[in-house]
Amino acid sequence: MLGLRNLITRRALTFRTIATQGSIGDGVYPSFVKIVEVGPRDGLQNEPLKVPTHIKIELINRLAAAGLRTVEATSFVSPKWVPQLADGTEVLKGIDHKPGVSYPVLVPNLKGLNAAIAAGAQEIAVFGAASESFSQKNINCSIDESLQRFSDVVRQALNQGLRVRGYVSCVLGCPYEGKISPLKVAKVANAMMDMGCYEISLGDTIGVGTPGEMDTMLTEVSRLVPVNNIAVHCHNTYGQALANILMALQHGVAVVDSSVAGLGGCPYAKGASGNVSTEDVVYMLHGMGIKTGVDLEKLIDAGNFISSFLNRPTSSKVACALSKL
Repeated sequence: MLGLRNLITRRALTFRTIATQGSIGDGVYPSFVKIVEVGPRDGLQNEPLKVPTHIKIELINRLAAAGLRTVEATSFVSPKWVPQLADGTEVLKGIDHKPGVSYPVLVPNLKGLNAAIAAGAQEIAVFGAASESFSQKNINCSIDESLQRFSDVVRQALNQGLRVRGYVSCVLGCPYEGKISPLKVAKVANAMMDMGCYEISLGDTIGVGTPGEMDTMLTEVSRLVPVNNIAVHCHNTYGQALANILMALQHGVAVVDSSVAGLGGCPYAKGASGNVSTEDVVYMLHGMGIKTGVDLEKLIDAGNFISSFLNRPTSSKVACALSKL
């Protein structure tokens, strides 16, 4: 891996001045971007091959060792709906819990919240949608009903001293309704902020969005939600994820969700391929002189580890390219 290390070092030196200035070309970008690693939860939830608990724990520990400071560990949903994550308690209790690293878990309701608290969770995430049809398919209720349900979960979580993050799905398109109004996205995001979510992750769940649509959506959402409280969660179905993330950076968004090795897809969104790979996001950011705190070499090793277990090549373009050096 000496060639990889030398390449990363050369790129960092080349763009050091740019990072100090905070601008590239005509754009002004954040000097640091927080990566929220969603591979162990969003990445694995729809895998047909059963992933043993010890493999999940090893993956999470490797990701934290690579410098990621937020690693979404698991989900406390009914095993009936997501059997792959039925071992949430064992995973959360089994990981190393590295100091300075947050291990949020997804919860759909109060039952899930109570299970997460019993397992030692310190941060949770709740999830809604900007599409009525997707909300019904995903969580069997309307958007308004989902917000009411989440408000109870968020209130109890905050009372217990937990941090709460909110997800909004289908912000750039829905598999059932097509295009989604940016105003609707803004209203759902604002409602989650009002509940007490410290950060709202805006998800292009089926990966159909383009930078122009991302621009329009973020312009609308940022009228109601401060950009410092916004994250983006891009799928790469149409190959637009990195371009969409670049547009989000131009808006001042400094939090990006991604999945190691490009794992993941949504079980309720037909045709949705994997999340954008963390390796590709980190490579792009480092090439722009933007700091992440992530060791790309260790990150690639983590991606190769889980890809090897799943018996398929990594979906990271960067990892594939560098493996041939």
